[in-house]
Amino acid sequence: MFEKVLIANRGEIALRVHRACKEMGIATVAVHSTADANAMHVQLADESVCIGPPQATKSYLHIPSIITAAEITGAQAIHPGYGFLSENARFADIVEKHGLVFIGPKADHIRLMGDKIAAKKAAADAGMPIVPGSDGGVETEDDAKKIAKKIGYPVLVKAAAGGGGRGMKVARTADDLSEAFSTARAEARAAFGDDSVYLEKYLERPRHIEIQIIADSHGAVAHLGERDCSLQRRHQKIWEEAPSPALNPDQRAEIGEITAKAIKKLGYLGVGTVEYLYENGKFYFIEMNTRLQVEHPVTEMITGVDLVREQIRIADGARLSFTQKDIKFHGCAIECRINAENPVTFAPSPGRIADYHAPGGLGVRLDSAIYAGYQIPPYYDSLIGKLIVHGRDRMESLMRLRRALDEMVVTGIDTTLPLFRRLAQEGDVANGDYHIHWLEQYLNAER
Repeated sequence: MFEKVLIANRGEIALRVHRACKEMGIATVAVHSTADANAMHVQLADESVCIGPPQATKSYLHIPSIITAAEITGAQAIHPGYGFLSENARFADIVEKHGLVFIGPKADHIRLMGDKIAAKKAAADAGMPIVPGSDGGVETEDDAKKIAKKIGYPVLVKAAAGGGGRGMKVARTADDLSEAFSTARAEARAAFGDDSVYLEKYLERPRHIEIQIIADSHGAVAHLGERDCSLQRRHQKIWEEAPSPALNPDQRAEIGEITAKAIKKLGYLGVGTVEYLYENGKFYFIEMNTRLQVEHPVTEMITGVDLVREQIRIADGARLSFTQKDIKFHGCAIECRINAENPVTFAPSPGRIADYHAPGGLGVRLDSAIYAGYQIPPYYDSLIGKLIVHGRDRMESLMRLRRALDEMVVTGIDTTLPLFRRLAQEGDVANGDYHIHWLEQYLNAER
């Protein structure tokens, strides 16, 4: 097993990886920008290395600095967490070329799934159901109109190299398509340096269902059920739960088996998440994330599997510590992503935390790296913590979430806690009757 792992990230995910390493007897190296010198993971790690100024491009995204930090500290492997360089195939290649182990999938799979057009084709070839749409990239507006007429409006124009909702535009009519096509390409070019786009059928009220998979280097593949991530704002997930209130055990087993077989066919290694839209009893592949997901804790809560620990073991060449038959689903888990944002305008709210109290009790988990007096920098993602609750069933989990949200205190900055307190009381949410457009409609109605 590795003796020392460098954590190439910050915030709660860096702390999450640190904790897993310490429980495995592995020393940790924290890298940090000057803005994160007082971060919790930096204080707790066995060693720390400052890799640059606050700007992510000069620190957390600066590959030479990270590789140098690994070499001077004698780290044997690098865990990228999520975000930053976690899905950067070039980084994975460089890590391996320097004699280090990248705790993640093969660079080729990162590269494949990072191209949404290629990923869709690979998914179809591997046996996954896909959304009707173009066979590949769409070069001209005329071609887009021909494809849209064939699959039927409304359609979604999507950036091939997209993510985070950027480069995605809906066209409900042929007249809308001209603007959607040009706008999506412009956004894609600005955000990703690649203006390639493709078309998909736009589903009106789908749910966002994702399947957690894991595979070792010995040919074993397993799925750990699904997560429902349908409560989203601007295509960003804010509330996730497992299992989905929309699926029954037979549907869960079927899509899980389809996904696991496809992943095995692809020869994938490590953890990954296959994301689907689900509507009227049918699943449609949309993308695969070749990394640990922000929402991985809800899967851990209902399966008892430590996904980060398994990631590290697999990267070290070990076999999965379980088989598919060993996986049992227990109860329900819900996660709320708490951001340092105004709960109405969603404007970022960096600053110093005055008072902080974490909720506790049976079935309550808080993945966070904040503390009283901590200065939240303005340079990075606004996520400050993930509140996760687990109960014997969905109603117990929901009641526990309401209680935990009432207990949690963060002052000195704005947070989205008030929004989650409202959502936890909403009838549609309580009944599990929502879809990927529900939250936007709810927020628009409040304005």
